Amino acid sequence: MRPIALLIYSVCCVALSAQTAAQPPAANPAFQAMVKDAKTRIQEIDISKFKALEASGESFTLIDVREDNEWAEGHAQGSVHMGKGVIDRDIESRVPRKDAKLVLYCGGGSRSALAADTLAKMGYSNVLSLAGGFTAYKSAALPVEK
Repeated sequence: MRPIALLIYSVCCVALSAQTAAQPPAANPAFQAMVKDAKTRIQEIDISKFKALEASGESFTLIDVREDNEWAEGHAQGSVHMGKGVIDRDIESRVPRKDAKLVLYCGGGSRSALAADTLAKMGYSNVLSLAGGFTAYKSAALPVEK
């Protein structure tokens, strides 16, 4: 390869690598279809309604359904961690009341919607999914802890 061609190739590779690292991979169509379907059956709460819920003093449990490594990097203050992969297994022992108010969040609102749908199928009647997830939570400058 000629030196100038090698230089151009290297610059392009670095730029592509930086762009890829900065953006999460796009969800596949089957996943997007599952999320869209789940959202027809669940209740979502946007960040302004979430803030109003917090301010109201009403009792609820905030549950982070993200992966362990995401939780370790930072999570909503006062939240409990039950990853999407285990929440359906663990929820009844951690929150036995099926009418307890639960607010679930993930990174952007997709996994929490799927988890909320699962909990509804298990008989939980007061489950909300935070639209926009942890991204919306952080953008609203709400407290984060590690």
